[in-house]
Amino acid sequence: MTDSRIRTGGQLLMDSLVGLGASKAFGVPGESYLAVLDAMVDHANSFDLVLCRQEGGAAYMAAGWAKLTGQPGLCFVTRGPGATNAAVGIHTAMQDSLPMILFVGQVGTDVIGREAFQEVDYPAFFGPLAKWAVQIDHADRVPEIVSRAWTVALSGRPGPVVVALPEDMLVATSTAEPCHAVTIPEPAPAAADISALQDVLAGAARPVVIVGGTRWQKDSARAIERFAMANEIPVVAAFRFHDIIDNHCPAYAGDAGVGMNASMKTLLRDADLIIAVNIRFGEATTDGYTLFDAPKMAAKLVHSHASDDEIGKIYVADLPLHAGPNRMAAALDNLVADRPAGRAGWYADARTAYLESLVPPPQPGDVDMGIITAQIQARLPADAIITHGAGNFSIWANKFMQYGRDQRLLGPQSGSMGFGLPAALAAKAHDSGRFVLCFAGDGDFQMNGAELGTALQAGLHPVILILNNSSYGTIRMHQERAYPARISGTEIVNPDYVALAGAYGFHGERVTRTDDFAAAFERALDAATGAIVEIVIDTEAIAPRTTISALREAAT
Repeated sequence: MTDSRIRTGGQLLMDSLVGLGASKAFGVPGESYLAVLDAMVDHANSFDLVLCRQEGGAAYMAAGWAKLTGQPGLCFVTRGPGATNAAVGIHTAMQDSLPMILFVGQVGTDVIGREAFQEVDYPAFFGPLAKWAVQIDHADRVPEIVSRAWTVALSGRPGPVVVALPEDMLVATSTAEPCHAVTIPEPAPAAADISALQDVLAGAARPVVIVGGTRWQKDSARAIERFAMANEIPVVAAFRFHDIIDNHCPAYAGDAGVGMNASMKTLLRDADLIIAVNIRFGEATTDGYTLFDAPKMAAKLVHSHASDDEIGKIYVADLPLHAGPNRMAAALDNLVADRPAGRAGWYADARTAYLESLVPPPQPGDVDMGIITAQIQARLPADAIITHGAGNFSIWANKFMQYGRDQRLLGPQSGSMGFGLPAALAAKAHDSGRFVLCFAGDGDFQMNGAELGTALQAGLHPVILILNNSSYGTIRMHQERAYPARISGTEIVNPDYVALAGAYGFHGERVTRTDDFAAAFERALDAATGAIVEIVIDTEAIAPRTTISALREAAT
């Protein structure tokens, strides 16, 4: 049945998004897209705009939504300053391979090119950052371009799309029909290639599987686990993709990312076969591109990815497979190859090294985050969502916590500070009944702390841990290595976080001793609102496995 009634460009946009299956967006209002805001009124029962406090936070929320759901995170911002503020979320979504669409209000088509008020050439500005950037100049083309934006965001290697919306186009009328749901095809490996993989695997004494990327289905992750256990292959998570594989699975051997353990480096360097499923070989996963020789690593490489642009991009694959993660996992399920003598020991040793790495050394000062992290782990629900931004504080969530099959970790591959709180709010916006815990540093939190206003207005109630060491800790760590005892630009003066929590209707706690945390955390869990738990940490405890004193001693 056709629907050719007259609509404005703004109405066509909203009808198309709802037709594609969208139900929520994050944004900051602007006069440049008032026609879209007006069209949202007609979809008030099926579509919700979460009103944010700054465009960077809104874009992070869209990225967090995409990472959690695998569906496009939507963000609406105004022209000029609004769009440039949102650029941080576009960069984050691209590095994380997250499907996202940023809609940007634009000046009218009658003044484009004159450097009108807040005018920006968005395809030129976002072209290097996004997967695709486009401007819709005619209302008739809204359904076509919105459908394409949705498809581009989800296809191949997922990524962010930017769509500029001139304000005169949004009020122009059209009889075009809105678009509807689209099917995104996922490439599958050929049977002959899987047979070849089986032969390669049969000759490997020290194989490793590395998994990562987005768009995984839960059953596909279980298939990878079965394949790895049946063939005694350690499974490694690419940087900040810890939650794909159940960390309690006997095959799971830890993550390859920033702060990589020595045992993980040895595991990857000594492997004679790497089966890379849905990953891009980024700097963090390769330890600064030092673990493997480029372009041809010493180990044999089987690399599967939904985008053939990622295969051979850095390392030449012996067996390149153009396949999405779910189709690849299905092909590996029930595949069993002959195993050379000695592989059982390789498999067991990898798991043992991972379990040993979960135990941190004692921490200096009155607060020991190693003990606290264990207490947090013990209290997490089986379907908890953990979020974090960037900083040494995130090592606790990345290296010393285990993620079960229904738990999720939302952290930025881009190392972008301020991601944790917006991602936590996006998770709560998706499922208000699910427990969400945000790890933040004091510097990290203050990047987007104003989004507590979003939480207050939208009724979103995560628990937020602020690890306060009065420092930009990661930068201080590098500073002490390069310029020991010469502190410059890395110390922070913090607000009263308990008072700040109260100002936004959150429960607040301040912990200054290890023994006080458990009770404070229980009160936070019991709070009817969200909660902030400030944990005051000695700056000497600059990272879980080193101290300021140790860094200075090593530099002399």
